[in-house]
Amino acid sequence: MLNKALELEHAARIQYLAHAEQVDGLNAEPIIERLKEIAEDEKKHEEMFREIIGSYLDGVPTMGMAPTHPASTVNKILEVNLKDEKHAVDVYMGIMKKIHEMKEELKYEFFQLEHKIRHIITDEQEHISELKLLMAKRK
Repeated sequence: MLNKALELEHAARIQYLAHAEQVDGLNAEPIIERLKEIAEDEKKHEEMFREIIGSYLDGVPTMGMAPTHPASTVNKILEVNLKDEKHAVDVYMGIMKKIHEMKEELKYEFFQLEHKIRHIITDEQEHISELKLLMAKRK
């Protein structure tokens, strides 16, 4: 589950950076800036997942990447990324549930894992709100 999350974050970062290069037109700059900021957040999430997998759980972090989703207009870019952020939250909520189920097995790691996953979920929910706001401003 954690490697899948890492792949999602890697893809999200690449996708946000690519989409930021496609945005043009009136008021493009704030959208470009925000997409690049979200890409930086996704990079931090990648690092957190690698740390969780490698340092906390003695696993091997994946080098793979989930599929990316091209979009050709600003509205489509915002829609695609909103959908992907919601998917990420759903996946990470599943991870949170699994961590809680394994609380006894992870007694020396539990609070760190829960804290890190909760932080990532909170960031992703913030991205959802921001993308919705950007979409509303375009209408």
